[in-house]
Amino acid sequence: MKVNLLALDGVFDTGLATVQDVFSTANELAGMLGVDIPPFELRVTGMRKRVHTSQRLSVPVVSAPDAGRPDWIVVPALGEKMPDGLQVALQRRDVAEAAAALRSQASRGVRIAAACVGTFVLAESGLLDQRQATTTWWLASLFRQRYPAVKLDESRMLVSSGPFVTAGAALSHIDMALLLVRQASPELAATVAKYLIVDSRPSQSAYVITDHLTHSDPTVQRFERWARGRLADGFSLDEAAVAAGTSKRTLARRMQQVLGKTPLSYFQDLRVERAVHLLKTSDKSLEQIAGLVGYAEGVTLRALLRQRLGRGVRELRMVD
Repeated sequence: MKVNLLALDGVFDTGLATVQDVFSTANELAGMLGVDIPPFELRVTGMRKRVHTSQRLSVPVVSAPDAGRPDWIVVPALGEKMPDGLQVALQRRDVAEAAAALRSQASRGVRIAAACVGTFVLAESGLLDQRQATTTWWLASLFRQRYPAVKLDESRMLVSSGPFVTAGAALSHIDMALLLVRQASPELAATVAKYLIVDSRPSQSAYVITDHLTHSDPTVQRFERWARGRLADGFSLDEAAVAAGTSKRTLARRMQQVLGKTPLSYFQDLRVERAVHLLKTSDKSLEQIAGLVGYAEGVTLRALLRQRLGRGVRELRMVD
């Protein structure tokens, strides 16, 4: 399998190195396992002759137009982690050229994978329009605003949609690279994961800090302030709209645009967040915590946590 790793200036060091480490480890272990597959041929490419990482390390690259036709192009994250800096970076000429190059390669049948902030570069190409995708959870609201045609689900760690793969937050670079290895050999991918001590992470939901998702939208902020004071009580859309200073329809529209959720769904997210916090930081029983977040029985909360986070109460109490 031929993989071109597209490193733009300011590339996220960990993402770049992680992908390289997964494929080099896979090549080393393939011989030991006796897996009969061709080696992974990894080539680091760039849109400029000189590329530096976000930590200012120099990266030797091959010019992307001269790198031939690979099986996969992998786009690691840029080092920009916050919305303002990222929006500036996305205006750069090399990003526009990279988006054009991705469109050209996709038209030739090349498959493309992107992780974390790299998903924004792929989305800039328009190739994700009308497709399912994920991105790093704390930038989901910005992603929705910039790319409304993309069907975003930031709760997922990995999303495959036709010839494209998108991955979530920073260390999802590992999950993404392992997915590509798995296509060549499931056994090899499983062994690489064990050597690198990579646990299964099908969802980003357990890692989300809800406060970070509200962005700066005043309507959403007013709703959140009201909701946090009402977690032990029932949900009322009428009361929520009054507290947010808007109509029910406008509140629902703003919540969908900013967070991709209904007001009720976000209210439930806040209940889950509060319950997880209490599980980790207090010795209260599940029944007590259920009452504090508005559920009559602990069994209801237990089922909700399992549904939303894919983890049980005991697992959540053990998570740091």
